[in-house]
Amino acid sequence: MNTKYIFVTGGVTSSLGKGIIASSIGKLLQSRGYRVTIQKFDPYINIDSGTLNPYEHGECYVTVDGHETDLDLGHYERFLSIETHKPNCVTTGRIYQSVIDKERRGDYLGKTVQIIPHITDEIKRRMLFLGESGEYDFVITEIGGVAGDIESLPFLESVRQLKWELGADCINVHLTYVPYLAAAGELKTKPTQHSVKKLQELGIQPDVLILRTEHDIPDDVRAKVSLFCNVKREAVIQSRDVPSIYMVPVRMHAQGLDTVILRKLGIDPEQTSCNLTIWNRFLNMMQSTVQEVHIGIVGKYVELQDAYKSISEALLHASVYNGRKLKLHYIHSGSIDSENVESKLCGLNGVVVAPGFGQRATEGKFAALKYTREHNIPTFGICLGMQCMVIEFARNVLGYTDANSTELDEHTLHNVIDIMESQKSVTTKGGTMRLGAYRCSLVQGSLAASAYGKVEVCERHRHRYEFNNDYRENFEKNGMVVTGLNPELGLVEIVELPLHKWYLGTQFHPEYSSTVENPHPLFKSFIAAAMKK
Repeated sequence: MNTKYIFVTGGVTSSLGKGIIASSIGKLLQSRGYRVTIQKFDPYINIDSGTLNPYEHGECYVTVDGHETDLDLGHYERFLSIETHKPNCVTTGRIYQSVIDKERRGDYLGKTVQIIPHITDEIKRRMLFLGESGEYDFVITEIGGVAGDIESLPFLESVRQLKWELGADCINVHLTYVPYLAAAGELKTKPTQHSVKKLQELGIQPDVLILRTEHDIPDDVRAKVSLFCNVKREAVIQSRDVPSIYMVPVRMHAQGLDTVILRKLGIDPEQTSCNLTIWNRFLNMMQSTVQEVHIGIVGKYVELQDAYKSISEALLHASVYNGRKLKLHYIHSGSIDSENVESKLCGLNGVVVAPGFGQRATEGKFAALKYTREHNIPTFGICLGMQCMVIEFARNVLGYTDANSTELDEHTLHNVIDIMESQKSVTTKGGTMRLGAYRCSLVQGSLAASAYGKVEVCERHRHRYEFNNDYRENFEKNGMVVTGLNPELGLVEIVELPLHKWYLGTQFHPEYSSTVENPHPLFKSFIAAAMKK
């Protein structure tokens, strides 16, 4: 069959969960045996997500091929157990950069370069790119922003054109909000009507409406939405709040969303059946678990929990598969010092020291690590968290009281963490770090090798500073051993304290590759150790 294209748009307000709906649609189609991929088109002018402040945009997710992307790609991978790549995330900045580069080369032969057709043609080319590979039956495209935003207009115009050009091979799924006014005791559909009207003004008629709500939407209200929005009643689906995002595909299937979508695209839904056996097993384990495991995330961006989204989800996956209910405690590293560290970490079964950049709030991480190391509390350091493990050990065990990273103190006499040689000449920030998947060889018999069940792995990176190998011998002689190395570059990937219950740091980001159906082995091992505390 021809590749089918599903465009997911949003209205009324941001943060309604377009990424979760796109992922859920993908999961349902995948569960029927179809080959599915998902892509995100974001309206901001940044080239990628790498330079965005986590407080503004949440975590920066990294693909295996080293592209810094929106956090929704993490949802796509966790739901579908697929790998995304650079073409799966496109920003306005990349579109304009490509068009301007073509104009500078003379590709347009002197024509006046305009939004239509040049910008929209470039957008359409990228929207169709994955589908034209022949590898997918369905390409789901999430359009960032809200219908009516000026930034999203070129993307929506491109969707309008593709709906016309692709005909029956293309549909639009529109997600809106139905608020409940407590004073009136009523659900209000007017915001949805206005959102659909805005889309219609842009030339797009939604094929499916998904209504985000905190309350059940009665049949008569859905019928009203159907009437006013020109959408068939069976294609008006509610998405009510649920305790876990992983329940959304099941709720969508129960309302027939996958059946509606297949019919809209001219596919007989009776030809396939929806197999969510593994997914439902995960949900059953998650809902039946009673005993808790308390994990602290020590980081500098904890005010916005989306800044550590992949870590929190990886911890959830690992906890469920270990038969525990995860209780997360977000602790701002700037609030910790040697005087209050015990009270801050009291009652935790394990501690994750999170990634980050810059000197701010790092001293609190050192205090937390000293406490967990000395009190034998399972501890997982990730990227900067691993580097802080190294620095704390150098200060308090090796006696290098001024030990530091040159990122945090360029004048330190003991640069146990130093900038990579290849990074010393880099002057720009965007996309210039060590990014994407690199090989890691594990030491046989190490905690890491035991967790993975093998000695060769491949994990994703996002950093420009490394363990300084000049100090390696002294570290290992005093108890902190290197158990993971990049075989090509000789760079340290994992450090451990073998005499500790569970004390391990990774230079890479293992959280990126944890999925619902394949939880990451290091997180599973960490939670197993935390359960024993």
